[in-house]
Amino acid sequence: MRSNGCRKDPMPGSLGGGVQTVPPGRPTPQQSMSGLDLEELAEIELQRDEEEAAALNAARRPSAAPSVAPPAGPDPELSMNHPFYDVARHGILQVAGEDRFGRRVITFCCCRMPPSHELNHRRLLEYLKYTLDQYVESDYTIVYFHYGLNSQNKPSLRWLQSAYKEFDRRYKKNLKALYVVHPTNFIRILWTLLKPLVSHKFGKKVTYFNYLSELREHLKYDQLSIPQEVLRYDEELRNLHAGRLPPPIKTPPPRPPLPTQQFGVSLQYLKDKNQGELIPPVLRYTVTYLREKGLHTEGLFRRSASVQTVREIQRLYNQGKPVNFDDYGDIHLPAVILKTFLRELPQPLLTFEAYEQILEITSVESSLRVTCCRQILQNLPEHNYAVLSYLMGFLHEVSQESISNKMNSSNLACVFGLNLIWPSQGASSLSALVPLNLFTELLIEYYEKVFSGRGERGAQAVEQGGPSARGSAPDGGARGDRPPRPLLPPRPLTTAWRLL
Repeated sequence: MRSNGCRKDPMPGSLGGGVQTVPPGRPTPQQSMSGLDLEELAEIELQRDEEEAAALNAARRPSAAPSVAPPAGPDPELSMNHPFYDVARHGILQVAGEDRFGRRVITFCCCRMPPSHELNHRRLLEYLKYTLDQYVESDYTIVYFHYGLNSQNKPSLRWLQSAYKEFDRRYKKNLKALYVVHPTNFIRILWTLLKPLVSHKFGKKVTYFNYLSELREHLKYDQLSIPQEVLRYDEELRNLHAGRLPPPIKTPPPRPPLPTQQFGVSLQYLKDKNQGELIPPVLRYTVTYLREKGLHTEGLFRRSASVQTVREIQRLYNQGKPVNFDDYGDIHLPAVILKTFLRELPQPLLTFEAYEQILEITSVESSLRVTCCRQILQNLPEHNYAVLSYLMGFLHEVSQESISNKMNSSNLACVFGLNLIWPSQGASSLSALVPLNLFTELLIEYYEKVFSGRGERGAQAVEQGGPSARGSAPDGGARGDRPPRPLLPPRPLTTAWRLL
């Protein structure tokens, strides 16, 4: 960053002098990073878990349809007079023998949790306490099988926080071990979110196991009632680790790619196959649809969609077939497709070369950050710059409707930061989240200032169907002019301020 002439801020903190004002609906600066931003990151990681699990199933059984875990049948000994029959019938909780020290073992299986609209999570918490009440006077162990938790059945963060608070010392004292089986990045982020509530003593009781075989050292494994879908998943993981399967994520398209390929190919390939058009068709179509029908949708870009449906739409796009999102009845589907397109680019839109520069944005003096963003973008290839300008202009437009869609520039940055830039090796760490989100928030919040340095290229992106113009519809509909939006004074980056 010094090579860009940006001065380091000796006391990084607020983004400018004076009193920070907070627009309605925006978190206050006093809120910590363990709130909204990590919660959104957890949503992203959970969606990636679903995609990777689906890809793992497809790689293992390429000719079979994606499997859906069958619901567990009710315990034959379970009476309909049971006070929690409505929850207990799913088999989420099981009392499963003893561990090596003779302590009672209780298992919790996420794959047996039905969709949230079919399960009262408050009743689930009461049932969990009801079950534990029978054993908490003695030492006991809990085994948590994480596989199967997804966006449809997961409880809310508020529920998790209240659940931990309701388990008082009586429950925690005699819990000697909590084994988490098949943990993912979602678990790591969730642990960070709950860490302010969790005591150091309780934290030492948590142990992570990547494979079921690791349980054998601690439990009487044969006594455990492990769902078949968890056993299959464990086998797939072990085969993958042994090199018997290809990586489940970012699987490259067929070689050579189809002339109509949209996902997993470079921007240059898309330009060459689309008569030199800078804005990839799938990006233009999804932006056009969302601009026309989704700007006022609450939580736009924060919700997930069916992994199978996303894969089906990708296949249609890659084959050059038309996609009509109206047929699916889910406004969040094109939003997921847009994020998927960015995530499956062979190289990130912001390029690998810019990664280290972006990580230093938090150490730049607040008054120079917009200038530094412009300087970093000056080094982008022309094509990347045009696509980024097109996308950020649209996200800026989304943020201007935050009163109705609840997606201000900070919320959008949390969703898109990790989809715009990642390191050439490995995944971004949690410590990288702050600068990546801050940089993305600056691009969205100060769109006009950041992208004013390469006017001709920005104008070219607009001519190609940029944020200030209507893009052509997938069905070849005519392009229409849209009255320009009045420019609003930029709002202070309160969330970025509180992250520092």
